[in-house]
Amino acid sequence: MSDEAADIVDWALFEKSRAELGPGFIRILSYFREDGTKSVAQIETAMRQENTAGLVIPAHTLKGEARQFGAEPLAEVAELIETTARFCIESRRFPDELVTDVVKLRRLFEDTIELFDKATNPLLTRARVGAFGRKSAANQDFGRI
Repeated sequence: MSDEAADIVDWALFEKSRAELGPGFIRILSYFREDGTKSVAQIETAMRQENTAGLVIPAHTLKGEARQFGAEPLAEVAELIETTARFCIESRRFPDELVTDVVKLRRLFEDTIELFDKATNPLLTRARVGAFGRKSAANQDFGRI
């Protein structure tokens, strides 16, 4: 596991969730993918439309679901968006300062999903190792003199 993967996902918490959820884990993880995709899209749309209230619920949803699977950096960005939007609703202004965080949110969500896929999909794990655990076909010198 790379340092980047360890920085994006708390694997101990991820495995704890996997153990607690048992056979339903993959199904619930697929809900996270679907809900997260929708939440990120809703946040991006709300930013484009300058709809401060439209940022709150999808950011709140993403925050809670990300924490359930150990994706704390993703949860932190979602929480920042949520709390800033709530403050801006009260002060009656649009949170322009969140543009870079919303861009970061998309990348972080996609990176998190990619790591979750690698951790849960045996086909992706095998594809990284090579056919039947052998080195990949990059060894083209076999049989040459």
